[in-house]
Order: sequence, then structure tokens, then C-alpha cells
Amino acid sequence: MDWSALAAGELAPLAAFLTSLAIGLLIGAERERNPSAKAGVRTFALTSVFGTLAAMLGEQAGGAWLPAVGLAIVGLAIVAAYHRAPAAPGEDPGTTTVIALVAAYALGALCWYGERSLGVTLAIAITALLYFKPELHGILERFERHDLLSVLQFATLSFVILPVLPDKAYGPYGALNPYQIWLMVVLVSGLSLAGYIALKIVGARHGLVLVGLLGGLVSSTATTLVYSRHARANALTGVAAGVILVANLVVLARIALVSAAVSPAILPRLLPVLGAALLAGAVATFVFWRRRLSSDGDMPVPKIANPTELRAALGFGLLFALVLVLTAWLSDVAGKAGVYAVALVSGLTDVDALTLSTLRLFSLGTLEAVHAVVAIAIAYASNMAFKLGLALAIGGRALARQVILPAAAPLAGGLAALLLW
Repeated sequence: MDWSALAAGELAPLAAFLTSLAIGLLIGAERERNPSAKAGVRTFALTSVFGTLAAMLGEQAGGAWLPAVGLAIVGLAIVAAYHRAPAAPGEDPGTTTVIALVAAYALGALCWYGERSLGVTLAIAITALLYFKPELHGILERFERHDLLSVLQFATLSFVILPVLPDKAYGPYGALNPYQIWLMVVLVSGLSLAGYIALKIVGARHGLVLVGLLGGLVSSTATTLVYSRHARANALTGVAAGVILVANLVVLARIALVSAAVSPAILPRLLPVLGAALLAGAVATFVFWRRRLSSDGDMPVPKIANPTELRAALGFGLLFALVLVLTAWLSDVAGKAGVYAVALVSGLTDVDALTLSTLRLFSLGTLEAVHAVVAIAIAYASNMAFKLGLALAIGGRALARQVILPAAAPLAGGLAALLLW
């Protein structure tokens, strides 16, 4: 007997049915935990297999309508089950179970059409969504109305505004590409939004180091400002300094992430400098935390504005466009010295705009890698000097004395890497 031919012929459909059975068992096992659910392990497993069977019969009979009829049957059956035994007052009405059962049927059909890996992945995601219901409700309770509006605004930036912008070069030196500029706005806003949401979720419960990390991901300048004020108001300079140092270390990781997304070709040149700066800064910050801090203290989560607000996005887009034109113009007129001058000035307020404009010129071939790396390093140093000035002006000399040496460590590490390179 030719077993290979048998496996390729008669037994080939068995893999689709076994996969759909596993999908039904997985989702059904989670629903079995819910006392109010009218469908459990067996019902979900049978429904998923039924979906595969309906897809197979529909394909062999040449009737695409057959899977749709099967879906209608599943829907009517579950509705009838809830109609015969309606939920008690205050009990879960079972809408989630109905949708999950319909999804199990569809995933079973998906397995027959050769998308077994996708079906299993979706089944795992659905099961996780069902299982972590209490945790999801707990997370959402921490969000206010304007926080949910942030997600909607980011979707507007990404899926409404971005697609309609022209992907063409305009303006002097062809430096202004509306699509590319707004794409960078979406990238920076998305990165900030991720930190903003995470900061809202964790709060201050998980320690000030994590708050510093997430605060730096959203806005290291805002975090420095908030904790400088708190250091002066509450005399907790040690704790405030630790959070500020951690937040500003994240800037280096943020630059690496942005560079990897926009211009991966520069990473072999940029990462040694960023890595050396991050390592030196991490060691200095760790030593600081070990010597100065015995406990986390009672500190608030920084109140940071919504990073996806349209006004903030437009402001960053205009700043990015301005830095792009200035960098291209000064690079043409004054060479690398002009780029460094722009980096020094623009870095005072925003490292992202200079980093993105420098990477853009590098990608276009108008700026060499070494000059791009030096410009980014200058922007970072300028930004750090500005935030040290904030710490001194707002937090006072006691705060400035504690942060100045650990904050200088990444600058020294990056400079050493540049000189060795």
C-alpha cells in the first residue's frame, strides 16, 4: 500500500478537522468556566468541526452558500437556547458566548481553506480575550474619557489623515514630503501613546523605576519638569532625581527604536554610540539608586498631556518640517557644521525632530553616516543640558547636584565611543 499517497489523498482533510476540533475545545474550555454560558466544551468543539464540514461540503458541491447557511443555523440554535432559558435578572445575558460560538464556526471553516495557522492564532487570541475579562475591566476603569479619546485621535492620525497625503517631494531641496512627514508624526505619536497608556495602567504601584521608564517613553522633558517641581515642593530630591535619570536614559532607547524603524542602514554606526551611552548611564543611575534611595517613597504619577492630540501632532509635524528644511539648507551651504548647528539648537526642545530629519537626509544620500551620528549625539547632549537647566531652575541646587554627574555619564560614554570610532 502506498502510504504517502494515502496521506496526501484520503487523510489530508483530517488535519483540518483535527485543528478545528482543537480550536473548539480551546475556546469551549474557557466558556465552560462561565456558569451562565449555554455552550461549553462539547458545543464549541462540535460547532467548530461543523464549520469545517460545511466549508468542505460547500467546496465539493460548488455552493458557496452552504457555509453561510451553516452559520445561520449556528446563530439560530444558540439564540433558541437562550430563548428557552433566559438569563436571570443581573446575570450575564450571554452575548459574548453567542459571538464566540459564531467565531468558532468561522474558524473551523477557515481551517478547511488552508489557513490553519491563522485559525489557531485567532483562537488563542479569542480565548485570552475571554479569559482576562476581569483584568480588562480593571484596566479600562483606570481610563478617563479623554484617555479613550487619545486612541481615537491616534486612529485618525494613522488611518484618516495619513493615507490622503501625497507621497511627493515639495519645497526647497525637495525636503518636504507630506506623507513622509506625517508618517513620522504617526511613529512618534504611537510610541508616546504606548508609554502614555502603559503609564495609566501601572500607575505608581509597580515602583518609581517603571514610572521613570514609561514617563521617559512619553516625554522625558515633561517627566523632568513634573518631578523637579515635586522635589522642591516635598523635599524628596533623591527620589525625584532617580526618576528623572531613568526617564532620560529612555531617550537613548527611543532614538534607537526610531532609527531602526526609519533607517536601519545607520544602525551599525549609531548603535555602538547609543549602546556605550546607555551602558554608562545605566551604571551611573544604578549606583545612584543604590546609594541615595532606601525606598521608593510616595510620589505621584506624572500628569502628561495626551500625545496624540491633533494640536500636538500638528506642532510636531511643523517642527519636523522646519528642521528638515533648515538641515537640508545648512548642509548645502555650510556642510556638516550647518547640520551640527541645527542639532544644537533644535535639540534643546526636541530630539525626535532632529533625529528624524537627520535620518531622512542620510537615507537620501545627502548626509554621511558619521555626520548623522554626530548630529544626533549633539542633539541629545543639547537636550540633556536643557533638562539639567530645568532641574536647577525648578528643583533647585539640591536636585541639580544629585542629577548632574549621573546625567553626564551617558554623554561621556557616547563621546568615548565616538572618539574610538
